[in-house]
Amino acid sequence: MPDLVVRHIDNVMAERIKTLAKDRRWSINDVVLHALKHGLGLAEGAQPFAETMLDTDTVVLSGHWDAAERAAFHEAVQALSVAPSSQLVAPPEDSLGDPVERPADRS
Repeated sequence: MPDLVVRHIDNVMAERIKTLAKDRRWSINDVVLHALKHGLGLAEGAQPFAETMLDTDTVVLSGHWDAAERAAFHEAVQALSVAPSSQLVAPPEDSLGDPVERPADRS
């Protein structure tokens, strides 16, 4: 099997991988393989996550959505699928509501 190197993993993702590995008593490699298989829809019975799908027409919506609601949902999923992860996580704030600099943000 080929080995792959994944670069530029942010601190939040790295910590989440480590936490899952510890909680599940899995190796880090097993956590990453599990995430990749499920995220890509390659696990048995798995479907790709809606957030990772570029073709939002394949997202299955339940309930009764009118055309405008479906269009807004598909637009939102598309925007999330291409947004950098740094835009999806709000920066931490101190007790006064001021942004707190993360160690990774320092130059």
